[in-house]
Amino acid sequence: MNFTYMVKCADGTFYTGWTNCLERRLKAHNEGKDGAKYTKAKRPVELIYYEGFATKEEAMQREYRIKKLSRREKERLLEF
Repeated sequence: MNFTYMVKCADGTFYTGWTNCLERRLKAHNEGKDGAKYTKAKRPVELIYYEGFATKEEAMQREYRIKKLSRREKERLLEF
C-alpha cells in the first residue's frame, strides 16, 4: 500500500508527501533523519490526513494535486 499524507508542523504549516509506510515516515520527519528538509526545522509534526493507493504512481499524482491546492482548499479537504 502507498499513501499520500499531510502533516501539520509545529509552526502551523502543512507538509504533503507520499510513502509506503506512514509510521516510518512520520518517525523520520519527527527525528529529523531522512525527513523532508522543510519539516526538519518545524518539528514536531502531526499526521492530520492520509489516503491509501495501490501504486506509487497514484500516490505521487495525488501528492502533486494536493500540493497545488491553496491553504484554504487543504483545510476544506481536512473537514471530510
